[in-house]
Amino acid sequence: MSIRLLLIFCMATSVARAEFPFAEAAIADLQTRMSSEQLTSVALTQAYLERIAELDRAGPKLTALIELNPDALVIAAQLDAERKAGKFRGPLHGIPVLIKDNLDTADRMQTTAGSLALVGQKPPRDAFVVARLREAGAVILGKTNPTEWANFRGNNSSSGWSGRGGQTRNPYALDRNPSGSSSGSGVAVAANLCAVAIGTETNGSILSPASANGIVGYKPTVGLVSRAGIIPIAASQDTAGPMTRTVADAALVLAAIAGPDPRDEATALIPAEVLVQLAAPLPSGALRGARIGVVHGPFGFHSRMEPAWARIVEVLRAAGAEVVDPVKINSIGKFGSATGDVLSYEFKDGINRYLAEPGRVTPMKSLADLIAFNETHRAEEMAFFGQEDFTAAQARGPLTDPAYLEARATCLRLARTDGLDAALAANRLDALVMFTRGVATLTDPLNGEGGSGSSTTLAAVAGYPSVTVPAAQFFGLPVGLSFVGRAWSDARLLAFAADFEARTKARREPRFLPTAQLP
Repeated sequence: MSIRLLLIFCMATSVARAEFPFAEAAIADLQTRMSSEQLTSVALTQAYLERIAELDRAGPKLTALIELNPDALVIAAQLDAERKAGKFRGPLHGIPVLIKDNLDTADRMQTTAGSLALVGQKPPRDAFVVARLREAGAVILGKTNPTEWANFRGNNSSSGWSGRGGQTRNPYALDRNPSGSSSGSGVAVAANLCAVAIGTETNGSILSPASANGIVGYKPTVGLVSRAGIIPIAASQDTAGPMTRTVADAALVLAAIAGPDPRDEATALIPAEVLVQLAAPLPSGALRGARIGVVHGPFGFHSRMEPAWARIVEVLRAAGAEVVDPVKINSIGKFGSATGDVLSYEFKDGINRYLAEPGRVTPMKSLADLIAFNETHRAEEMAFFGQEDFTAAQARGPLTDPAYLEARATCLRLARTDGLDAALAANRLDALVMFTRGVATLTDPLNGEGGSGSSTTLAAVAGYPSVTVPAAQFFGLPVGLSFVGRAWSDARLLAFAADFEARTKARREPRFLPTAQLP
């Protein structure tokens, strides 16, 4: 080890050993302390702010946050006063939450998707998710650094990099990539910079960074959580979701942010019983009697991961699940250009609508304006990668184009009919399990993030729910296991994941090492 790496190692392990009174604290733990007057929201918020200063701004410099809420302590004090007066809003009352910088906040913070092009824009109102969090009593602590434009701008991008925020670092090995595009949210939760965070996903943007950072990530059925006020990529796949250290916390956050919203017509399809199920406590022993199918791929994972399946299957069977291993899905890897075409068409439509919303104050009124801004500010925005996704989307026609309709039909057939629906039905399964992704790759801003495999596409394109839970570590780098189910099976999927989590307890706190512990 070089002298430089040795110094970084000493600094990192010293920080990792520093006591933090709320390390790994779950929402229920924090509420117990606050209800017994052992803790206030102000004290908790201040503790997280100090933790952020120590680890994110100094120390290992994780760069997980792009901005702090200047009003966080004021909001916490107001919520403490409410509690003292006998008003309790629910499980999130007084809990500090970080949100990804692509959710509108009508406050003193920015909403930029990490891009300099949107610095200074003023949204007309909070995103639906943000409004629900405020109503639930959450303290919006700040915004997390995303992969710029949710990793839909150009080729060879480095996940966790934005023109506004710089490069986020993986807390398990600082030279490794945090994945994205909810990079900062994943890192912040893993490093105990907040109680919980919100991410967004189009294809893997919650699940992948959750897996790479050793936390729980939940991607709801598309339409369960309103997308109103969220900078879009693709309406057929976009969703917000919780990123937490436990499945129970993910369930609490999901219950708070789910529900119908007139501004997002997809939410009109939510079955009433789903919201009732989400409001109920997670049952114990949910895997008993369930039929779970194991999907090995092909997802591009390293063969070194395959032996870990023996332990996972053992846990599932010990929990009382009937395991079908293996389950083959013939449509994996057969999407061709269809998924990219759908995203390209829908991004142009969605971003133009977002920027043109009445009351939104920004000089950027269209995708064409964003492309021109990036060209004018090439040194700041395109030093490492370009905007090929933007220019390709700009060339697309309306969503009535036959090419778009054909691509979308192909995606639905491969992801649903010939994919998840076929596998679940043919094997009479309640859920599928698969590794979420491979271990975190090295960060390389010049060549982009190298691939280590991913299983997120099927659920993303289908719009079906999926949750990743810490399952194993390879050379000190975490890997998650995804549970995937049918549309609107969200509550049951969370229960399965919680049962697995309770039996494995696979999460390990990061140590902020300079590099992975290779043999």
